[in-house]
Amino acid sequence: MTELHFWGAPQDLTERAEQVVAELAANAVLHGGLRGRDFRLGLALDTTAGVLRVEVTDARGDRWPAVPAQVGAGECRRDTGRGLSLVDALADGWGVVPYHPGGKTVWAVLGVGPRV
Repeated sequence: MTELHFWGAPQDLTERAEQVVAELAANAVLHGGLRGRDFRLGLALDTTAGVLRVEVTDARGDRWPAVPAQVGAGECRRDTGRGLSLVDALADGWGVVPYHPGGKTVWAVLGVGPRV
């Protein structure tokens, strides 16, 4: 992601962020879209706190994502169903908040330091 390179973000953070953005954006298109309304992507790098915040806002406030622990093996198709598990593994935290007047924002926080 060009913006992260421009900000001087470490390669590890950039690679994790690319995957998280891809998963959240794909979910917004597949599950959060309404005709004529796109999703919005926000990135905020806080070098003082050492975190990157990713936010993807869509128009479907009535459809919230399932927490990975709630998704059973029988519910996952071969080609889909693991996106939030990836986000959960790559991010230091994530969640969902309402977005007025009728959407939602799925956010993820990624630490700048190396992961263990």
